[in-house]
Amino acid sequence: MSLGIGDSFKLTKNPISRTTLALFAGASGDHNPIHIDLDFVKKAGLDDVFAHGMLGMAYLGQLLTNNFSQEKIKKYSAKFVSITQIGAEFSLSGHIIDEIVLDGDKCLKIEIKAEDQHQDIKIVGEAIIAL
Repeated sequence: MSLGIGDSFKLTKNPISRTTLALFAGASGDHNPIHIDLDFVKKAGLDDVFAHGMLGMAYLGQLLTNNFSQEKIKKYSAKFVSITQIGAEFSLSGHIIDEIVLDGDKCLKIEIKAEDQHQDIKIVGEAIIAL
């Protein structure tokens, strides 16, 4: 698949569950109780646990590697915009906005975004992909 300026690509993930969070905690080593311990969260005054920000960033990484070889990713950054609740269905998208030269390589500049099923933006970012 050949992509260029103006092209977009998407990925949708299954709803985030408590199992998703427990598995991600084990895989990432991030066992912060705010993501997995309902009693802790209730004591903190919150209604429920919420997803690790890095889970959403990992999904954005999957969006990129579904469309480009991993070794072509020169830069990948993200900003966490809002909390992702249990049951959220991530809709991930990338939009190619420019063609640039970085370190002598011709590259695509891509805006990336993760939002839930209500179109609430959770993560925004950018990727630079070598051609």
